[in-house]
Amino acid sequence: MKKFFDGLAEIFEIEPNEVSESLALASVAWDSLAIVSTIALIDEQFDVMVDGQALASCETVGDIQKLITSAQNS
Repeated sequence: MKKFFDGLAEIFEIEPNEVSESLALASVAWDSLAIVSTIALIDEQFDVMVDGQALASCETVGDIQKLITSAQNS
């Protein structure tokens, strides 16, 4: 997950050590560009596609991880 968290840090324009499962997306630049970039990051690192609307409704990084796990299991 470290590589994924590093990618999120770059998208959110924050330090990698600030990214954790409990990070509230409302506290970072969670906009349409960040959502599209996160979809690309997930596809690149986990080889799964997630639904943009489902991703947009995530509230924490942990929610994103659950979405990835769900996509991997379907």
